[in-house]
Amino acid sequence: MRNHLRSLAAVTGCLALAASLSGCGSSSASDRRTVTVYSADGLKGENNDGWYDKVFADFEKKTGIKVKYVEGGSGEMVQRAQRERTNTQADVLVTLPPFIQQADSKGLLATYAPAGSDRVDGADKARDSTWTSVVNNYFGFIYNKKELKTAPKSWEDLLDSSYKEKVQYSTPGVAGDGTAVLIKAMHDFGGEDPAMAYLKKLQANNVGPSASTGKLAPKVEKGELLAANGDVQMNYAQSKDMPNLGIWFPAKGDGRPTTFALPYAAGLVADAPHPENGRKLLDFMLSEEAQKNVSAIGGGFSPRTDVEATDANAEALAQLMKGVDVFEPDWSEIGTGLDSYVDAWKSATGS
Repeated sequence: MRNHLRSLAAVTGCLALAASLSGCGSSSASDRRTVTVYSADGLKGENNDGWYDKVFADFEKKTGIKVKYVEGGSGEMVQRAQRERTNTQADVLVTLPPFIQQADSKGLLATYAPAGSDRVDGADKARDSTWTSVVNNYFGFIYNKKELKTAPKSWEDLLDSSYKEKVQYSTPGVAGDGTAVLIKAMHDFGGEDPAMAYLKKLQANNVGPSASTGKLAPKVEKGELLAANGDVQMNYAQSKDMPNLGIWFPAKGDGRPTTFALPYAAGLVADAPHPENGRKLLDFMLSEEAQKNVSAIGGGFSPRTDVEATDANAEALAQLMKGVDVFEPDWSEIGTGLDSYVDAWKSATGS
């Protein structure tokens, strides 16, 4: 009788663990052939024709591993991974800076250097191999080319009364591109206080915060907004289906327009449910096969120094960046001060 009860308890224990993919052979073969990606928006096409769409389809065909995709703002994805620490769901995390550094500092990323990462410049990857850029990108703004015959030139242009309730930017601290608004404003205006003073003035024309930068482009395309923030890769890809979308880079006053690199950085999630599949996907994303399509399909820039893009998109993107000064933020300092910057923004704008 005692042996019977012991056997029954063992069976019951197996059943209780069935949902957790561990022990007793409970993990199904189909579940083991998956990989879950948490990512900032921008690399998946509006019509399933983006870089992610191509890469994920090719990866599944080559390996038989199906990609489960979850999309949101960079900060949102890090917060979700943090909440799931005791029951990790994601295998790969892709976000914009400074959120990839934030994820690293919280211990959310495992150490892994994907194949080909030795061909990526040091500034585009972590020193301890916790993340590597898979698509390079730059911060920018968009405008409606139909309503505005020429693009705005400066931050100050957006303060004009003609932009009242026609400007919007995504939420700093939640969206990577929204946080980039703070970073660029602090750079261009020469510090936190003058940047917040400007953003306080901009509130007179600002529609309000948006958790997703990707949702702003359709509003600009329709003329609901005249200007919004974004990034070169996402907006260039969107412009193929949104002919009224133009990209521009704000200057301070009569100065030169500026921008900074805002790459999509990917890392293996610590305690991932399918770490081997996550490593295989990271390898594939950084492979020459996938990287050759970064500009041709994704409208971005390859971080691999040995991949030279010569397609029409690459030429158009190079032309777009002409005359724009590129500065390099101190991501370590920004990561440390991010919460205080977001609090200062909330205080200045009443958000």
